[in-house]
Amino acid sequence: MTYAEINPPLAEPLTLAEVKAHLRLDANDEDALLASLIRVAREHLETKTGLCLMARGLRLYLDRWPKSGVLEIGRGPVISVQAVTVYDGDGEAGTHPLDGHLLDGVARPARLWLPQAPDPGRTLNGIEVDFIAGFGETAADVPDGLKRAMLMHVALMFAWRGAVPLEHQPAAIPQGYERLIAPHARRRL
Repeated sequence: MTYAEINPPLAEPLTLAEVKAHLRLDANDEDALLASLIRVAREHLETKTGLCLMARGLRLYLDRWPKSGVLEIGRGPVISVQAVTVYDGDGEAGTHPLDGHLLDGVARPARLWLPQAPDPGRTLNGIEVDFIAGFGETAADVPDGLKRAMLMHVALMFAWRGAVPLEHQPAAIPQGYERLIAPHARRRL
């Protein structure tokens, strides 16, 4: 399974004003750096947890539908499924009906069931599932513990700004970060 971002989030979970207040900064000369650090902190947290903090459009590519009939979607929470596209043997795309589908978007992983499983004719990436994932469209929808972890992370990266270039961030994880994200982290056996 491969995931691709179709539409990026319209905003970040933290505003520049929140980060500047946390860092006790008044000047505007570091705003571009802070905006980049906010993005890096969000992307790192999303990678660690498998979550999408802010609502965005994603596409899941599959070779075939699971034999169980239930598709597990590892990026969530899933707000809605927009479309299921199936490719035939000639590479022609067709829309698979979503009528009667069941979605458990808050489960980890989210689960999608279709009354009739798609049957692609193409061997690789024969099925595309477009969906919207995230806690919501505004920062107020994101759990406070995750935003607090991001604030701590931005602060640490900002403190290291002269020693570690932006493209090599995150250079370190702040103490207490793992504890804040633990309730939302993926558990693997």
